[in-house]
Amino acid sequence: MTESLDQMTLPSGLRLSRIVTGLWQMADQERDGKTIDLDAAAEALADYARAGFTTFDMADHYGSAEIVAGRAARLLAAEGGAAPTILTKWCPEPGPMDAGVVRKGVETALDRLGMDRVDVMQLHWWQYQSPEYLDALAELMRLREEGLIGHIGLTNFDAAHLRMVLKQGIEIATNQVCFSVIDRRAAGELTRVAEENGVGLLGFGTLCGGFLSDRWLGAAEPDDIADWSRMKYKRFIDAAGGWAPYQALLKGMQAVAARHGVSVSNVASRWVLEQGATAGVIVGVRLNENAHRDDNRRMLGFALDQQDHAAIAEAVSGLDPIPGDCGDEYRKPPFLTASGDLSHHLDALPPVMTVSEPRPGRQRAESGSIWEEKAGFARAVRKGKRILVSGTTATDPHGTDVCPGDAAGQAVYILDKIAGAVAALGGTLEDVLRTRIYLTNEADWQAVSAIHARYFGEIRPANTLIVVKELIGDYAVEIEAEAELD
Repeated sequence: MTESLDQMTLPSGLRLSRIVTGLWQMADQERDGKTIDLDAAAEALADYARAGFTTFDMADHYGSAEIVAGRAARLLAAEGGAAPTILTKWCPEPGPMDAGVVRKGVETALDRLGMDRVDVMQLHWWQYQSPEYLDALAELMRLREEGLIGHIGLTNFDAAHLRMVLKQGIEIATNQVCFSVIDRRAAGELTRVAEENGVGLLGFGTLCGGFLSDRWLGAAEPDDIADWSRMKYKRFIDAAGGWAPYQALLKGMQAVAARHGVSVSNVASRWVLEQGATAGVIVGVRLNENAHRDDNRRMLGFALDQQDHAAIAEAVSGLDPIPGDCGDEYRKPPFLTASGDLSHHLDALPPVMTVSEPRPGRQRAESGSIWEEKAGFARAVRKGKRILVSGTTATDPHGTDVCPGDAAGQAVYILDKIAGAVAALGGTLEDVLRTRIYLTNEADWQAVSAIHARYFGEIRPANTLIVVKELIGDYAVEIEAEAELD
């Protein structure tokens, strides 16, 4: 075995390579019924570990990636080599997340890997309005104690929801998000929250499907793109302003690369690697089609200085910011994905709340809270075009407090719940005309207002914020809303 690449040990104790080998493109290699030689792919993946690339990232929907990674691990074990670090993802549809459902999700991955334990199980959740992801994470904590998983990770969680999950007492080792010089969303609040809480960010898309490389400098804009990775990241380039500012970015990065005798790809990955909370960058591979190990290794042999960072900042200044927050590309338009549209998938997800029509012309949405029936109220009511949402606290469907003592975390959970109620009755947050916030501690007003701005910053409904002596249930905040459909 050769000497390993630079490693990082996170506060959670997780140790991984700073260059993570990503297997997303196996799904593309097996697209439309195509088959690949899984044993040959396993041998090719084992070669990455032999060369020091000892951390593999995959998911339940990356084709045969888990099967190939498990075979590669067994090849390495037979040679007496160190076991690779395995990161996989579980991307369930929203719905009840009881112990049996979560265990089945983990055991399915373990069966495909042929392992008794996976180093990191990362959860992706499609819609925050469905609160069961907290149940899933709590069950993953129990399975970690049982020894089926080593660490818990997240995928595509933004700063507000990462912080809320942490305040709920869930121990998170990593959060995997899109991160590049073109998509710099993770460099702001998410990096700050991750740094403060010892969470390692894993950046994918750092090379934008290969577009951040020397080969595209001065190249004509492609008309037809065959592989899913470039389909996806061409949408990011378009969202950032198009081909001309992207070419200006490449030119600026090439100048930085020339100073260090490295490639544009090295500079692109190094920039992400040097962001404060980044634990590693995920570089995708197409097994038995190409390998760029020698070039990728060079990103660890130099550092960007102040002049370099200034030059890159100048190069990206001509780009438009990627819209939304981290992970939004999977949850709402514009869908910056390979297909370009996930609305068909999201529309098919189970309803967040139960809707009934107690009498003609009136609908009500119920979240399942025991208090809605006991106290005789609905989470929200619609009459005509008007939707009224009851005062809402951070109470999960089991009646348990969420983020006790933390007003900002409670506000995130509450506003997701309000968004779910409005959506269940046919509206969106854009239809909200008024909100009212009740706080028990005046000192929390700025933190809660910042969360309110995160949801309503461009909508700007009328708002009233009131400090009260106390709320029933010892909550820090309660919020109600009114909406009217156009």
